Amino acid sequence: MILRKLSPPPAWRIPVIIALGIFFGIAFLAVHVSRAPSYLSNKPETCINCHVMYPQYASWSHSSHREAATCSDCHVPHDNIFRTYYFKASDGARHATIFTARLEPHVIQIKNAGKNVVQENCIRCHQDLVEMTQLVEVTGRSARKGEGKVCWDCHREVPHGTVKSLAAAPHALVPRLPSVFPDWLEKYLKRTE
Repeated sequence: MILRKLSPPPAWRIPVIIALGIFFGIAFLAVHVSRAPSYLSNKPETCINCHVMYPQYASWSHSSHREAATCSDCHVPHDNIFRTYYFKASDGARHATIFTARLEPHVIQIKNAGKNVVQENCIRCHQDLVEMTQLVEVTGRSARKGEGKVCWDCHREVPHGTVKSLAAAPHALVPRLPSVFPDWLEKYLKRTE
């Protein structure tokens, strides 16, 4: 009954089918090219889907944190699954919008929401080192009000060093991402060259 109401008049069926095919084809292509499913994982290589993150990936991969923590361990909340995926979705949507529109700043700086999360995760992972100090009570918000210092006020170069932009590390070595083209299309394109 509902499908019958949504069905276009007979004269419009072919154009509607073609339009829906184009729409879903473009949507599938956008999901594939952006590697959208990778954002559900915690793999650090996901962060280099955007080339502006190469210096941050390279500096992390040469740090001691590489042995114990991924990008998500520091930059995504871990107190409950709903907050984790809400933060990933909202932060990812903001990043995708900025990078797709080429509005990224030359020097990437973490936003306040990200600072709050990183501070929580510093304390979460290093609880045994800070539980006897007042640091365990400092949040990103309280530090912005002048009520204590966040961890990176002292540990400024952990784990990304002094590199903050592509211009500072133009030749950062990062793993090569797989091609977005299917193998059969790459072989065909090479044959026609």
